[in-house]
Amino acid sequence: MSQPYTPTPRTRLVREAERAVYDREAAYRILDEGFLCHVGFIADGQPFVIPTSYGRQDASLYIHGSAASRMLRNLKESVPVCITVTLLDGLVLARSIFNHSMNYRSVVILGKAALVDDPKEKLEALRLLSEHIIPGRWNDSRQPNERELKATSVLRVPIDEFSAKVRTGPVVDDEEDYSFPTWAGVVPLEMVAGAPIDDLRLDPKIGTPAYLRQYSRKR
Repeated sequence: MSQPYTPTPRTRLVREAERAVYDREAAYRILDEGFLCHVGFIADGQPFVIPTSYGRQDASLYIHGSAASRMLRNLKESVPVCITVTLLDGLVLARSIFNHSMNYRSVVILGKAALVDDPKEKLEALRLLSEHIIPGRWNDSRQPNERELKATSVLRVPIDEFSAKVRTGPVVDDEEDYSFPTWAGVVPLEMVAGAPIDDLRLDPKIGTPAYLRQYSRKR
C-alpha cells in the first residue's frame, strides 16, 4: 500500500525533481532489493564514505561491523549520517553524449545512528541482516557466539528523513539530434546469481540448498 511521505527541505529534490518518489513503500522496495549501502559521515573533519551491507525492519535500517572500525566507533556517537542505496537497471545511450543517462532506482536516508545495546535486538538485527542478503541462511548456519557478538557493533538508523529517485524509460534526445546516424537505445542491466560453487572442504553428502539454487535479488 502506498504511503505518501512529505520530504524535508534537505531531502526534497531540486534537480530533475520529476524523478523524485515521495512514497515510503516505494523506498522500502528499493531498500529490500538492494543489499549494499554506502554510509557517509565526517570524522575529525574528514569525510568518509564506507560500503557495507544492511538489513531493514519496518522503519529502521541496521548496519553492523567490527566494534573497532572507524565507521562504527564514530557512528555510535550519534554523528549525522547519510546512507545511500542505488540499483542500476540500464544504460541509456542517446545520440548525443550529453544526453546519455542511466535507468536506476535510489534511496538517500539522512539521520543519526544509535548503538543497539539490547542483546535480543542486536541478535535479531544480525538475523535480519543475514536474511536480507540470503533468505534461509541464518537457520542453516552456526549462530554467533559471545566472543563474536562482543566484537561486533550493530547500529540502528531510523528511516525518517529520506528521498527516493527513479529514472526509467527510453532515450531523450534533442529534437535536432534524432537524425544523427548512430545507434540509440537502452542496454538493460540486472544482477544475476551464478551457480553455487562448493567449498573444497564441503562434505560431499551435503547438497546445495534450494535457497541458493534459486537465489535472486528480485523481490
